[in-house]
Formats: sequence, C-alpha cells, structure tokens
Amino acid sequence: MAYVTSYPEVSPDTGVRRRVLSDSPELMVVAFTFEQGAQGALHSHPHVQSTYVDAGRFRFTIAGEAFEVGPGDSFVIPSGAEHGCTCLEPGRLIDTFTPRRDDFL
Repeated sequence: MAYVTSYPEVSPDTGVRRRVLSDSPELMVVAFTFEQGAQGALHSHPHVQSTYVDAGRFRFTIAGEAFEVGPGDSFVIPSGAEHGCTCLEPGRLIDTFTPRRDDFL
C-alpha cells in the first residue's frame, strides 16, 4: 500500500486552483487556492465537508446564510447543503471530505 500519493494541481474555475493532498475511501484532504474575486460556485454534494481557512478572507453562503471567515477559522458544511464562496482577499482553504470525493481524482 502506498502512503504518499501525488496529484496534479487543476483549475476547476477561473482564479481557483485545487490540489488533492491526501485521500482514502473514507477521507480526503484538498487545498484550494483563490485569487481575489474568484468564486466557488454554489453547489451541493453528499459529502460532509470541513473547511479550514489557511490564509485570506472569504464570504461563504451555506443553505442561504452568508458569513465571512479569515485565517484560522473553520466550519462544517453538512451533507447536501448548498454552499459557495467569494474570495475577498487572496487565500487558501483546506477542505476535508468524508467520504472521499472520487470526482476530484
């Protein structure tokens, strides 16, 4: 079993870069780097998501409620909740998904 896997960085949206950092069938850790003004479009998925703000400022919307977060903040997005964000200051998010997002592989 390999414990270190390297995944390429991809650009899923304008001004956004995504790189899978680690994964197993039960868990996945992903880094998202945002340019100022870039957006993570509103979407939902069956995975539970935990987001940690490593750097920058973001305005998130989850299930119709908006809030701002900055470095050191973290929160959980429930399975099926519609969510998205706008980057207010260039930054990086570390997202953890359970189970793994196979669509990112």
